Amino acid sequence: MIDNPFLSDTFTKIWLRHFNQDKPTYSFPCFNPLSFVKSSRWPIYVNTGKNYTKGISYSLFDDRTEGVENKVFLIYDVPTFLDLELNSSNTKLKLTKILQYPGYLVDLGNYTDFNQYFSTSFSKSSRYKLNKYKKRLESCFDISYKMYYGAIDPDQYRTIFVYFKQLLEKRFLDKGTTNNNLDPKEWNFYTEVAYPMILEKKASLFVIYNGDTPIGVTLNYFSDTIVFDAITVFDIDYEKFHLGSVTIMKLIEWSINQKFKYFDFSKGYFDYKKRWATKEYYFEYHLYYDKSSIISIVLGNTIALYFNLKQYFRDKNLNAKIHKLTFWFRNLQVKKNERERYLSIPIEGEMNLEKFIEINRDSDEWQDLKSNIFEFLYLNNSSEKDLKVKKSTLDKNRFVLECKDKRVILTMSKSN
Repeated sequence: MIDNPFLSDTFTKIWLRHFNQDKPTYSFPCFNPLSFVKSSRWPIYVNTGKNYTKGISYSLFDDRTEGVENKVFLIYDVPTFLDLELNSSNTKLKLTKILQYPGYLVDLGNYTDFNQYFSTSFSKSSRYKLNKYKKRLESCFDISYKMYYGAIDPDQYRTIFVYFKQLLEKRFLDKGTTNNNLDPKEWNFYTEVAYPMILEKKASLFVIYNGDTPIGVTLNYFSDTIVFDAITVFDIDYEKFHLGSVTIMKLIEWSINQKFKYFDFSKGYFDYKKRWATKEYYFEYHLYYDKSSIISIVLGNTIALYFNLKQYFRDKNLNAKIHKLTFWFRNLQVKKNERERYLSIPIEGEMNLEKFIEINRDSDEWQDLKSNIFEFLYLNNSSEKDLKVKKSTLDKNRFVLECKDKRVILTMSKSN
């Protein structure tokens, strides 16, 4: 991989400032072009960026091993689909490859345009459904798409990141689990690193807008040939419209048009990745240690055992349970904010709405009803701009949604 964004000066310097307190880095001639940070207690050297990258590439030169004596080197997240030059005849260093997360990508080089990829990868009925989501989204709302790549106004950038974080918080609160991206230290890093990398065309923000409001945001990184999908989120109130699928369609289309070779969904298994990808691969941790040193051998084998155990727990889905348990402990003092559930009943014929008054889009009631409102728009293929929402003056839990000739009444259902 040429021009790896995670080895760029910008990414490296900002990562070191956030996670290494600007302590010194170390370089070794045999590992090109990597730099390392050192453990404070042990002769263990870890690649700069650690597990915050989406794929590390490097070459190993076995004739340049000066300085590796009594040391252990850990290199995170090496994708198996990359053809790395790793000479295995080295007499000083032992290489152990530790299998970790699965990865998924689309080989864009096989397609001249998005339609060719789409027709090759999906059945006619699936293509119809996916196109329906996109068309329905665009007909119901004032939708626009923007790829910020090479230029972005600083104020616009800050605004997008505010929405980005809010949408992630909303998404994972709804799922009842923690998300490591929202850890303050990690989020501050992403907030600082993305802006200069966008200007350098090593990163981008893809945003779906409803009017002026971001409802879907994706942070991408770029090498010379690869688009890395790093973090994606969308407003869960638009669930019916499958914003995730719409986002992928637009990103793959853009990537093909820009002549990138791969679109990489990166680490971790999700059904949607397997459905859209054309190739599955794995991420490995590459562990090197001086095989003539007892200390290095013991440390190397201990590290390998640790990560193999972590992968075993991951395969058993224990990590997801831990995330849910962590979420529960962190929110012990927070009253669970469950969504109100409403029954939607079509209105047949005339109905006296004299005891109903219209509410506006900025009201709390509108916000509470958003998922119900958007489902109504989706099912009736109606535009948000034509919609009226009215509440009963006699019953605070009774509403009417109307759009041209379509009307339903919402009534509170019994709590689950």
